[in-house]
Amino acid sequence: MDPVTHALSGALLMRAATSSHDQRLPLRERIIASSVAAAFPDSDVILRLIDTLTYLNWHQGPTHSLVLLPFWALLLAHLFSRFTRQRYSWQSFFIPACLGILIHILGDLVTAYGLMLLAPFSTGRFSLPLVFVIDPWFTAIILAGLVLSAIFPEKRIYAATALIGIVAYVSFLGMLHQEAMQVGKAYAAEKMLDQQAVSALPQPLSPFNQMVIIRDGTELHVARVNLRRSTPLKCADSDSPLCKMAAAYHPLAMASWRSYYSLHNNQSPEYAALSHDAWQQLALKSFRQFAQFPVLDGIDHTAQHVCVWFIDLRFKFPGLPPSFRYGACRETGNSAWYLQRQRGAFWID
Repeated sequence: MDPVTHALSGALLMRAATSSHDQRLPLRERIIASSVAAAFPDSDVILRLIDTLTYLNWHQGPTHSLVLLPFWALLLAHLFSRFTRQRYSWQSFFIPACLGILIHILGDLVTAYGLMLLAPFSTGRFSLPLVFVIDPWFTAIILAGLVLSAIFPEKRIYAATALIGIVAYVSFLGMLHQEAMQVGKAYAAEKMLDQQAVSALPQPLSPFNQMVIIRDGTELHVARVNLRRSTPLKCADSDSPLCKMAAAYHPLAMASWRSYYSLHNNQSPEYAALSHDAWQQLALKSFRQFAQFPVLDGIDHTAQHVCVWFIDLRFKFPGLPPSFRYGACRETGNSAWYLQRQRGAFWID
């Protein structure tokens, strides 16, 4: 989920949870504290200063842990109290901090990245891939609740209703996710593939846009579909890139399945062996840990060097260069492989 939506969700939850007549801590301070706390877990972006792969492997890690939530809330509560020069005790900030961090965790849990909910005891990731990381409908529901709460400050019913609306919207997205999964299972049954190897990921621009993936060994069968469109979307050459991106998601009746390969791409035996060798290199260890749907994205081979490039399909969108594109490279005559990175379309790349 994007940072703005996280912060707004913290404010909304705090407004719904407390009465304006509660005098332990003024409503304004409670909302600000919960909003800041809701943005706090993404402070792990500081890991980007080390390198991108360290950030990718530890993003949504310990700062998103339910186990560590009380510790982070206690830390923030003390900081909030000191920021107000201890006019209010840290105890009065503890619950707003807890609620802010909790709503952040729940917001990220329904995206595709995955959270280390049990850190530091486990680095296993949990995810319910229902919501795309930027969802204007999700954010609009939150904003509507906050605006109405500001217009009618004595009534928290509007904030509570917006939270119910968020739950209803996510439930609707859950239904769409199941529809997309059924699309994948039907194709898997037709092609005699493992139906348990089907995944569906939310996509940009519309909640009806889904990417369906079936893993078959080192091959991934992928279809980008729109669950409600009945005819293809047509875009002229002069139309915006967003139109062309949307057009890449086909009606179910016209679903186009494409095969991607982790270690080869119908190449010559020499290139297939090269890509397999590159994938196993220590240079790509961190990328292997991060990528859930790794695929070969190309091989650059010149007289001076060779680079074997890989991407994670979670971060490949139509019409945009893939994010987090990493390659294992080596110079001609040198057996030592090293890591290379190519930037994608977004600043975090």
